Amino acid sequence: MRLTGRGLRCVRGGRQVFAGLDFDAAACEAVAVVGANGAGKTSLLRLIAGLLALAGGAIALEGGDAELTLAEQAHYLGHRDALKPSLSVAENLSFWQEFLGGEQADAQSSLAGVGLAHIAHLPAAYLSAGQRRRLSLARLTAVRRPLWLLDEPTSALDAAGQQMFARLMTAHLESGGLIVAATHTPLGIAARELRIGGVA
Repeated sequence: MRLTGRGLRCVRGGRQVFAGLDFDAAACEAVAVVGANGAGKTSLLRLIAGLLALAGGAIALEGGDAELTLAEQAHYLGHRDALKPSLSVAENLSFWQEFLGGEQADAQSSLAGVGLAHIAHLPAAYLSAGQRRRLSLARLTAVRRPLWLLDEPTSALDAAGQQMFARLMTAHLESGGLIVAATHTPLGIAARELRIGGVA
């Protein structure tokens, strides 16, 4: 599997964020997208995920499922933890499994993998910022998708949480997955750097 972008141009609010951007990312590889604030790191992830329209260029996923769109083969994890406060930890994860569909893993195992199995019954409203982030990360393993698009994925995680997430990313890559992550800090795993120019 290989994800490619050629001649990408992004315009938001009438402003050109970047133009002429090329990138490649292969299976079993993590790419860290770095650059100043406003350079377009989040915009690039959203373009790949199909949440923004390209102003120019093309993005392609080779070697994936030919019957699914790129977006249907990708997890997009943004800045915000999309959780329903009134639902329990387990219910939030079940909602995402039903919403996303596809090949699913055992929800309890996914919660255990992020250290939340012991509070599966607790309403999400009572979670700390770090626990909310862990619950969002559980979506990545609860529904199997080969491409992970991650925007500042370690935000709100303590040292133990960052180590836990590094293990999840390593397992995903070892199983043939691919990761593209926008980040200001090290991911905790080996990653090839894609630098986007621009001003803050």
